[in-house]
Amino acid sequence: MSIDRAVLVFAGVMVLASLLLTHFVHPGFVWFTVFIGLNMIQSAFTGFCPAAMLFRKLGLGRESAF
Repeated sequence: MSIDRAVLVFAGVMVLASLLLTHFVHPGFVWFTVFIGLNMIQSAFTGFCPAAMLFRKLGLGRESAF
């Protein structure tokens, strides 16, 4: 799996998890969803993505099997 695909999967899981927390635990978790969205926007403009850095350290490469 490439870093790009791993970041997309991670972002999707985090958004879904934050929405579940908002619904079942406390409405204040909606700010977690906002943070995730803002992080995705800033990474699109700056290229800085902490999740991509983490996946790179874990050994995922840029190449894709597809």
